[in-house]
Amino acid sequence: MNIKTLKWLGTFFVLVGILLTNLNFYPINIFFHGFGVCVWTLAGYLSKDKAVLTNFGLQIPLFGIGFFNLII
Repeated sequence: MNIKTLKWLGTFFVLVGILLTNLNFYPINIFFHGFGVCVWTLAGYLSKDKAVLTNFGLQIPLFGIGFFNLII
């Protein structure tokens, strides 16, 4: 899978996650958005794009907090 495809896939999941958040579908929204963030982080790493990697990479711990709160 090339980087361009990863970016489109990540964008799809991030946007679906945002839509689900606006429609108040919790907790499925954090799964979609979190997966999109992970895909974008991977794309940033593979393309060596530090701005993308910083933006999405720093969101991973925030989604981790959401997953943690869901479990507890």
